[in-house]
Formats: sequence, C-alpha cells, structure tokens
Amino acid sequence: MRPISGVEVEPHLRAVRAAGRKILVTYMTGGLGPDWVEMLETMVDAGADLVEIGIPYSDPVMDGPTIQEASIRALDRGANPASILDAIGRVPVAVPLVAMTYYNVVFRAGHERFAHLLTGAGVRGAIIPDLPLEESAGWEADALAAGVAPVMLAAPVTPDDRLARICARSHGFVYGVNVMGVTGERASLAGSARVLAKRLKAVTDKPVVMGFGISGPDQAVAAAAESDGVVVASALMRLVLDGAGPDAVGAAVAAIRRALDTL
Repeated sequence: MRPISGVEVEPHLRAVRAAGRKILVTYMTGGLGPDWVEMLETMVDAGADLVEIGIPYSDPVMDGPTIQEASIRALDRGANPASILDAIGRVPVAVPLVAMTYYNVVFRAGHERFAHLLTGAGVRGAIIPDLPLEESAGWEADALAAGVAPVMLAAPVTPDDRLARICARSHGFVYGVNVMGVTGERASLAGSARVLAKRLKAVTDKPVVMGFGISGPDQAVAAAAESDGVVVASALMRLVLDGAGPDAVGAAVAAIRRALDTL
C-alpha cells in the first residue's frame, strides 16, 4: 500500500500548468468490472494528470445515463466505499486521486470518518456535487483537517458574486461545468463553456478545469482553450460499458493527451 499521504491535488496541478501543459482529468467508476483498477492505472500511464474515482450511489442526480449505468453495474457487483477505497489504497499511482460521490454517502459515514477513509487510501480530494455552498462549511472544515481538498463546482448560470465565493472556498482546483444539466457525451461543446472558463480565470489563480459533455480530443481542445484543462468522464465510461478493455481505454486517453499537448 502506498503512503497514506497520497499526492496533493493543487500543488500537482499547478506544477502541470507551470510546465505549460493542459491538465487532463479522467474518471473511473470504482468497482466497475473486475479490471477497474487496471483501467485506472492505464489512464495514468496514458497521460492523465489526475483521476476522479466515482464512488457509486443509487441516486446520482448530477449524472446522466452513462455514469448512472456504470454506477448501477458497480453496485450490482457489490461495490461500496470500503471496498473501493481498499482497492485504491493498493495502487501505487504518481498522480492525485479525487473521490466523487454524493452527500448521503458522506453523511452516513460521518464527515470525519469519511475524510479519514479517503486519506487512508491516498485520496486527497473530494467532489460532492449535491452539497450546496450554503451547507458545505462543516464538510469543508472536516475534509481540510484530514488533508482532503474539497473541490467546488461552478455552473454557467452562477452569478459573479457567488462565483467568487465558490473559487475562494474550492481547494485543489475549481470544477467548471460546461453546460447546465447532467453529465454525458454530447455532439458538440456548449458555447457556455468558454464563457464560464473566462469568468473563472478572471477571479481565481487556482487551476480551472472544465467538465461535462467532453466526448473526444476535439472537444477537449475547445474546452481547454480558455481554461487550465478538462475532465473526461462519460466518454471513457461508455467505452468500458460497451466492453472496451484497459488497452482501448488507454488509447482513448492517450489521444486526448496528444490533442491537449498541441495547445
């Protein structure tokens, strides 16, 4: 098992940015298939700068059909936070790992216990998309005390004053949501993505990473043009759900990495 400290999120992403590279965040649903850990390692080998680990929940309100299906399959296989974090804790990766789950999972475990479960597995960040800013102070304090960076999301319709508060309270990076709605592959990148990225970059020096609806290299390049990088999630999970193995997933990540490296 690697040291429980893991790789800190913000220093690592700042270093990627300082080196002149765009940040590539990939996503893996924990427990999705017997080779999900190998998928995670393959993503890192293919050029991911951070991997977001989805801890499945039965009512994923922010997620579209692809991530919902991935979560259901993982739950049907018996995946739970303990089994996922135990598996992660055995993977020696050189990039940060960030958990993505819903507040019911955190609440049931308890803030402090959940945060320490994350750090015990080397996970140094957490995204809780259904926990609003007005109700997140308790979780933020307990997460930071345990060494977990609470990552906040910003939407295209977020007013300027609230956007500034989100950026001030987000740690690790700021997650810009490209389009209103749920996650999922889309035929084209919404025009709101560039606008939000510019607004975020105007109010924070923290890494700004854009996600939701990025389906391939061209869209990744478009989303990264005004931001520090991108999150690619549903497109990769669709490959896995359709039967792709680690090599195919790695090839998809490598193609996005090559495209981003042209910027």
